[in-house]
Amino acid sequence: MKRSLQFPLWGMALVGMVVMTIVPVAAQTPAAATAAYPVRPIRMVVPFPAGGATDILARALSLKLGEKLGQTVVVDNRPGAGGTIGADAASKATPDGYTLLLSTSSTHSIGPAINPKIPYNAETDFTPIGYVATSPNVVLVPLSSPAKTMREFIDHARKHPGKLNYASSGNGTIINLTTEYFKAESGTFILHIPYRGTALAIPDLVSGKLDLLIDSLVTGLPHVKDGKLRALAVTSLHPTALAPGLPTVAESLPGFESVTWFGVYGPKGLPADLVFKINGALNAALREGDVKERFARLGAEPTGGTPQAFAAMVKTDAAKWKKIISERKISSD
Repeated sequence: MKRSLQFPLWGMALVGMVVMTIVPVAAQTPAAATAAYPVRPIRMVVPFPAGGATDILARALSLKLGEKLGQTVVVDNRPGAGGTIGADAASKATPDGYTLLLSTSSTHSIGPAINPKIPYNAETDFTPIGYVATSPNVVLVPLSSPAKTMREFIDHARKHPGKLNYASSGNGTIINLTTEYFKAESGTFILHIPYRGTALAIPDLVSGKLDLLIDSLVTGLPHVKDGKLRALAVTSLHPTALAPGLPTVAESLPGFESVTWFGVYGPKGLPADLVFKINGALNAALREGDVKERFARLGAEPTGGTPQAFAAMVKTDAAKWKKIISERKISSD
């Protein structure tokens, strides 16, 4: 005769209590964790060396972002391969809000276009959080140049195809791409002379051995203020308070814009409520006066906005550089 498996009444009651206790707690855990976020320090990966402009900007931002979130934000420098190493590390982190990436044009616009073998997909392996800042460049010529304005330089270059030259900080850099973009839009033929950095090109520009250099505001404007070089325009779409009185290239070439942007991403799969919380703290931090002042010293202007607007900007920027790189046959070699 088979014996049926039975529980005594007290045992069944105990099981019921366990089930009733465990299920609601498990169901509430994610929401509770999000509400409490952050409960420990947050890591902000900076894919460039300590001491550089991106690192300094990140440290100014992380301090205020930490204040707004009520938790320490620690900068973690992961330099190498034009920002690829740090960006890749951030993309593979757990999407819990405790790893953020301070990205730039190099990691998400130019890098993917010039190096299709990077180990991450810039569009699908990250969660956009917010647009941090934009930094335009300045168009510089020697004092001996006959051009006093952007239009005069374009006319001069068109009249002397192949006889003028320009410097860059190397093949595939934002300076190289910006100048090639300028050449394409202006219909000019100017020879490229790559240097290992724009600082090394400045003496040759001052002496007149070079005809053109598009440089960052931070490193370029001091030479203008010292009376050694002439600034013709800035590369932002609109005039910037960072260079009062300077016109834009877009006034001569409608629609022309070339800036280095900075933004914050999380790993793929970051929950929407965490994105909302971090984005709100980020925008609040960018409104702070001391953040604006520190950014200005780096030649950058705070931007802010929604994750969606940030993602749309990056998509447009990446498409532009991909087109330029393809048409001008630019490589990093």
